Amino acid sequence: MNNLNLVVLGAQWGDEGKGRLVDWLAGQADIVARFNGGHNAGHTIVIDGKSYKLSLLPSGLVRGKKGVIGNGVVIEPNAFFAEISRMREMGVDVTPDNLTIAETACLVLPIHKIVDQEQEKRRKNAIGTTLRGIGPAYEDKVGRRAIRICDLASPKLLEEKLDMLLAHHNAWLKGGGAETVEKQPILDELLKFAPELLSYSGPVWSMLDKAMNDGESILFEGSQAVMLDVDWGSYPYVTSSGTLAASAASGTGVGVNRIGSVLGVSKCYATRVGEGPFPTELADELGQFLQSEGKEFGVNTGRPRRCGWLDIVQLKQAIKVSGMSSIALTKLDVLDQLKLIKVCVAYEISGRISDLEAFSSPKVNNAKPIYEEFSGWECTTQGISSFFDLPEKAKQLIKRIEDLIEIPISIVTTGPDRLDTIVLRDPKSCM
Repeated sequence: MNNLNLVVLGAQWGDEGKGRLVDWLAGQADIVARFNGGHNAGHTIVIDGKSYKLSLLPSGLVRGKKGVIGNGVVIEPNAFFAEISRMREMGVDVTPDNLTIAETACLVLPIHKIVDQEQEKRRKNAIGTTLRGIGPAYEDKVGRRAIRICDLASPKLLEEKLDMLLAHHNAWLKGGGAETVEKQPILDELLKFAPELLSYSGPVWSMLDKAMNDGESILFEGSQAVMLDVDWGSYPYVTSSGTLAASAASGTGVGVNRIGSVLGVSKCYATRVGEGPFPTELADELGQFLQSEGKEFGVNTGRPRRCGWLDIVQLKQAIKVSGMSSIALTKLDVLDQLKLIKVCVAYEISGRISDLEAFSSPKVNNAKPIYEEFSGWECTTQGISSFFDLPEKAKQLIKRIEDLIEIPISIVTTGPDRLDTIVLRDPKSCM
């Protein structure tokens, strides 16, 4: 295994603060590679009070690092170029010299957004997607009718593939009484974007192989989180791509024996956007406090996040199925004002106590959390960058969480800024 490389994954339902950690860790990397998701993901990086909001672009670009978007990502051209424009306005220049997109990455088309909205409308129980067409784009990928960036180089092939894709989706739309979609506007837009998109594209798998052979280090950046993985998450309330460490390999073309250590990112509490089971959810004033204090609103959508206590049962599953070697614990400072802090250590389901339960199982819908309670420290931790300077009760909570999850906690964050970071151990050394 390559001990120069590191995979950063969300260990809950997303929004754990992966972007700022990737930004911080990118200082030790040569390349930052994004491997899954689309512009439904949102990463916020705060540097000297200035916020950079990213969706498709690898977070390391803000650090001046080489960026890669792998074949596991789906690209919406308008969103991609709009994000590049926003970054340029903030002083981050993005060009084919510092960003490469896998030539086999699939595209998100206007019809995908229409299908996404129609699917949510027709479902008895809505999934709570971002309605940006990500799910239908992945459906086309698996259905072998997707349009990939490399297809843009051949207008004839592009038109043939677009005909097949539209025939499939328009039949479904028409069958449900919705309006169908015309080909020409989509084709014209794709042909307009083709030259510039193709200028960013290349054989990412080969590029990364050469970089590793030359001794360069790669930081693999995941979007969403393990509990939203299409196989291992709280199905069907999941995303449409793989979010585990194994997806860092398949989503970039790197062998699994070369991806390196795996850093999971978890808040000191838990949040979730959209529908689906959430055993430790706090639907009360305390949940509203966490939402307000933690600024728990979606980067892209502005949707409020559901908030609750940290769930060790959920976290242990994420650790085990993704092979996480250490955890970064974020947003410790959000708990500063609390007199009492709880951590879920087991579930009671139909009279049975369990500390390891599959979140893909419907049984979790009826799980009653069993908590351990901790006294709060009731003083500020924001900006503390040394473990020894933390209040004793905060240290006790961190040490107990580490005991419960059975892997090391390597990083603790105490605020949104790049420097609000406590390093307990190098995550690359946890293998």
